[in-house]
Amino acid sequence: MDYGRYKKLAIERRDSVLTVTLNRPERYNAIDDELHEELGDIFYDIAKDDETLVVVLTGAGTAFCAGGDLKAMAEHLRSHGAAGHYLNAATGKRVVNGMLDLEKPIIAKINGVAIGLGATLALFCDISYIADDTRIGDPHVAAGVVAGDGGAIIWPQLIGYNRAKEYLMTGDMIPAAEAAAMGLVNHAVPRDELDAAVDAMAHRLVAGPTDAIRWSKVATNIGLKQIANSALDASIAYEIVTMRSASHAEAIEAFASKRQPDFTGL
Repeated sequence: MDYGRYKKLAIERRDSVLTVTLNRPERYNAIDDELHEELGDIFYDIAKDDETLVVVLTGAGTAFCAGGDLKAMAEHLRSHGAAGHYLNAATGKRVVNGMLDLEKPIIAKINGVAIGLGATLALFCDISYIADDTRIGDPHVAAGVVAGDGGAIIWPQLIGYNRAKEYLMTGDMIPAAEAAAMGLVNHAVPRDELDAAVDAMAHRLVAGPTDAIRWSKVATNIGLKQIANSALDASIAYEIVTMRSASHAEAIEAFASKRQPDFTGL
């Protein structure tokens, strides 16, 4: 498999382990349109890659992923007004379904903050490790929008509906140890042990019974895929509606002006 066409994902192979790195470190790996499109394709390409048995998903630099690129969103809003959606809705569905459909295990190596869509990417992985000095959260509401690109689906499955709603409605960030204790992620480990912990699990899975491991993922994901696909169209639609709201416009304007948004009366 030739991964040369990918520009904002760095792809590295070590034996049967393929590491996919979100590679916009200057923007804390925030997701712009091009990176979003690449994420919509990569897991389908990996499905055809017979050399890969296990995938590791991580971020370049100091962050895992800062979510949608607010700077790019502000530019989009200025040029398109309230019309349209910054990130393609069909691609958003491909990202989620690509991860769920891929039979090969995906390990999240959360090396830094994971925010919004970045958190969604981490949580749709099959096993997750997070550095114990970082945080994870989904503050879509801080931008005046719904966490419709997957957050509203995966959070309740991991930590229950009421707890998920609390975090999705407040946008509060969660320290790594707390996230692991509530089951949002699998393991919080000291930063200097993160690489070794992920490598050990990846090589354990590579050395295991490949068919049994991958089809255990497939069998377990049957129900999750049903839930995801029953909700994705509606949740993305709600996000698009709020992308056109006065609250979102205020949030983006506040970001551009380097001030706190004022949602009073909106």
